Amino acid sequence: MTRTSQTAPVPRIEVMLDNIRSTFNVGAMFRSCDGAQIAHIHLCGTSPTPEHPKIAKTSLGAELSVPWSYHRNGLQAAQHLKDRGYLVWSLEGGENAVSLFKSRFPSVQPPLLLVVGNEVTGVDPGILRISDQIVYLPMSGAKESLNVAIAFGIAVYFLRFKV
Repeated sequence: MTRTSQTAPVPRIEVMLDNIRSTFNVGAMFRSCDGAQIAHIHLCGTSPTPEHPKIAKTSLGAELSVPWSYHRNGLQAAQHLKDRGYLVWSLEGGENAVSLFKSRFPSVQPPLLLVVGNEVTGVDPGILRISDQIVYLPMSGAKESLNVAIAFGIAVYFLRFKV
């Protein structure tokens, strides 16, 4: 892949992986976070942490370069960040969701928390309720969604270079 240097300041983007069950998905997300210069990963609920050996297999060392923390309760962690001034965006479908590619960004960008949820059940409904924006990736094919790690990678790169 190509490396580019950035002269503009990098916006503060943190991510929350809430109840992601697959170690391989978590490892792939660490790699995406490293490449997109994500400031911090919040692993919540049942999401495996980098101590699990399978994460290292897919993250290829990115688990060592991206700061992370574990929180038992994702909703409490998201609310804490929101109270500190973070915008909370959830990557999830639904009637209140807007296309990520059509989402509006404030002119002065506060720190942003992007939340992704469980591969089957999605983002916790409590986190959706406190989200400032719910965004989705539009799909043109027969399937309604992408693998969570793939969707996450698209979203963090879009946010990193759009914000």
